Amino acid sequence: MSLIEGLSIGIAAIRANKMRSLLTMLGIIIGIAAVLAMIAIGDGAKEVVLQDAEKLGGANQFTLYRRSSTRVGKHKVPIRTKEYLNYDDVIAIQTECPSVDYVTPRIRDWKGMLFQGPGGTQTRAGYNGVDKSFKDAMDWKLHDGRFITDEDVKNATKVCVLGDAVATDLFGNISPLGQEIRIARRVKYFDHRGKRRSRRVTDRFTVVGKMTPRGRSLRFGWSFDSMVFFPITTTQERFTGDDKIQEIVVYAHSIEDVPTAVSEVRQVIRQRHKGEDKFVKIYEMRKGIRQLEKISKMIKIALGSIAGFSLLIGGIGIMNMMLVAVTERTREIGLRKALGAKPLDIMLQFLIESLTLCAIGGIIGIGLGVFAGEGMSFLAVKIAKIVPEWPSVVSTQWVVISCLFSAAIGISFGLYPAIKASMLSPIEALRKE
Repeated sequence: MSLIEGLSIGIAAIRANKMRSLLTMLGIIIGIAAVLAMIAIGDGAKEVVLQDAEKLGGANQFTLYRRSSTRVGKHKVPIRTKEYLNYDDVIAIQTECPSVDYVTPRIRDWKGMLFQGPGGTQTRAGYNGVDKSFKDAMDWKLHDGRFITDEDVKNATKVCVLGDAVATDLFGNISPLGQEIRIARRVKYFDHRGKRRSRRVTDRFTVVGKMTPRGRSLRFGWSFDSMVFFPITTTQERFTGDDKIQEIVVYAHSIEDVPTAVSEVRQVIRQRHKGEDKFVKIYEMRKGIRQLEKISKMIKIALGSIAGFSLLIGGIGIMNMMLVAVTERTREIGLRKALGAKPLDIMLQFLIESLTLCAIGGIIGIGLGVFAGEGMSFLAVKIAKIVPEWPSVVSTQWVVISCLFSAAIGISFGLYPAIKASMLSPIEALRKE
């Protein structure tokens, strides 16, 4: 029997029992659709995580910050060293670490300060004390003006660059370049009697640039658009009153180079701080992403297993239908054998029919899976409002795997009925009413 002849017989048999065939394929359709929808949502979640990491500068970064204690067993032990991170550490890391692309010092305040614009406008926003490397390391473009320069850092100039949301709150649709913003804050001091007092101080800064929109971090909840950027030396002079740097963010050449870069940076810190590096804690962005990827993978495995049971039930349904078909068409089998059909021809006839059922079910399931993935993404964004954007990523690899799995089910569960049909005796088959 030729493949085309087998296909035509299989399709004719399916058309002769449309409702029964559809109900039989239902398990395959639901199983394939569920697998593709779950994979699409899971891969979409991975894309969301990677996009979120890009907002923060990418997964090839790691952050150094001073810690006051370390954990020994179940107890926290204070670190009593007086060492701290400073701008010379930034220069040394950039100069002496060959695996590093950028080194960005940061002094930040996420809680926010009250910024005032012209005409009584005001907004509460965070700030970041940075240097020239910040914009390049973050791969962040300017909307207008310029960013912090080496001259600004060297001279501790009173300039600032605004995030998109801050610029809109203070200046609306007017360009903020060359405008002044004011920061009113209270400064604590001791009077001539040694009594602690505070006074209100207003600082004025000239706006020299405005950044393009960056978006909110899904993981941490804050947005760089609601930030104001100052030269790091200006931040030290005006806000912190010392030369300490809260954190240093280091960017390796690639994600694979992060362990090497971490080792190089630790060596530099030890050389510069009397052989000590325990006061520095390092957080690697890639580790956080890998943890989220593991969770995503576990969810996909769990949901895929549930969908796999649906496919198994669909396969059992196909076997049951094919056994019924063999019983119903016993006289047809006997007649074909009497006319010279070989057992292999009979077996192929029913096997191709089973494969055709699974193929049609698989195609419908793929279409339904793509639609279901898009629908679940829409629900996540518009109704559940989990994230502002959740892509549904339909992988070609999983479409191919679904097709192959569907074919495997057709062969596996159609083989027994096909063999049973091929072993029927033509005489006994022709006697069947």
